[in-house]
Amino acid sequence: MFAYLEGEIVHKTPSLLYLAVNGTGYEVNITLQTYSRIQDKDKCRLYTHLQIREDAWVLYGFADETERTTFRLLLGINGVGAATARIILSSLTPEELNRAIAMEDTQTLEKVKGIGAKTAQRIILELKGKMLLHKNNAALSIPAHNTKESDALFALVNLGINKAVAEGAIKKIKDASALSVEELIKQALRVL
Repeated sequence: MFAYLEGEIVHKTPSLLYLAVNGTGYEVNITLQTYSRIQDKDKCRLYTHLQIREDAWVLYGFADETERTTFRLLLGINGVGAATARIILSSLTPEELNRAIAMEDTQTLEKVKGIGAKTAQRIILELKGKMLLHKNNAALSIPAHNTKESDALFALVNLGINKAVAEGAIKKIKDASALSVEELIKQALRVL
């Protein structure tokens, strides 16, 4: 409903702020990551997600679109509600979460308050292959059926290489399907 809100911060705590936008005050729930980025500001832009429940309309705000996209991906997981997704994003940046998912690192996820082994495994299972972060912090999707090429592309983008450049490097490699993912990455780095 709201893509973002931009206005003056009237009141802020590490988990909540009041944002005055053209004479209307919005109560916005935020993560610690967002708070750390806006704590010294008087005005800000927050990318928002509105959750409509039976008993309330709850507005969540994020300092950037990557964090909001990650929040929405987490909401799509069975057993992960808005409160849990907010706790996850208060404990881990989207990049750290992406790394934990890519490495199937359940221990990192289990360190988050309220996340047990089963929930950590479910998060990894359901988000693996869906979450890829570009160096410009835009969320990208990759196919659910991973190939060696898509795994190599994932790794190259996580190394900070532009997605289009990485794809071009992988396409230049002869007999790419015969190589292991590691060898494919090494050769793509040589082509760059």
